[in-house]
Order: sequence, then C-alpha cells, then structure tokens
Amino acid sequence: MSAPAVVTVRLIRSFEHRNFRPLVYPDVCLDQRVQDFIQTVLDDVATRPGLPPPFRKYSYDTMKIIHQAHGAKTNELVMSLDDDEKLILRGDQTLAAAGVVSETEVALFRREDYDRYRVDPRTSW
Repeated sequence: MSAPAVVTVRLIRSFEHRNFRPLVYPDVCLDQRVQDFIQTVLDDVATRPGLPPPFRKYSYDTMKIIHQAHGAKTNELVMSLDDDEKLILRGDQTLAAAGVVSETEVALFRREDYDRYRVDPRTSW
C-alpha cells in the first residue's frame, strides 16, 4: 500500500469564464481507482462549507493531470489542452497507475464542456 499523498483538485466550473476553485486533499490513497476518488471529491464538494452552490451542484465527470511537483507548468490559466491521451485519467485505473503522485494537481470538470472548449478555446470576462 502506498503512502498517503497530497492531491490538489481544481474544480472547473467554466472554461470560458476561467471559473475554478482549487481544493486540497491531504491524505489520498493512490491505490484507489480514479472513479472512486472522483466520487469521494463529489461527495465532499456537495457538502463543503464555503463553496458556492454553482460549484457544489455541478456535474463533474472527468479528471486530467494539470501539474506535478517539480514539473513544468502550463501557461494556460485554467488547464492545458495538450496531451489528453496521456493526462486524462481513466476511471478504471488506480491513481498511481494513471501517473498521480504526491503534490499532483488535477482538474475535475465536465467532459462535454471541455470538448466544446477545445473546438473554440475563447475566453470571456
């Protein structure tokens, strides 16, 4: 069993409006499946105090690695649109097998919104 890891989850409510909130999870077991971790985050988000209702009630369904400790960061403010094949996590994999290590930052978003944004990556303020 792996040691607990610190994972930051960036909830992305809107790509176009750059609307996101980071949440830190300090004791994540990397041996759990991605889909189980997503469910844990969804359960937490639904009841987390201080999180605005639009974030709590959103239908997130996909995770993608944004950044890992000691790695290069993207210039994108919300999330890079590159390397989807490698960085989007498959639900049936464990977090460790998907490449998540301690101090990894992942995005949690709705895939439909992401696919629409990829086609037309404009932002509005």
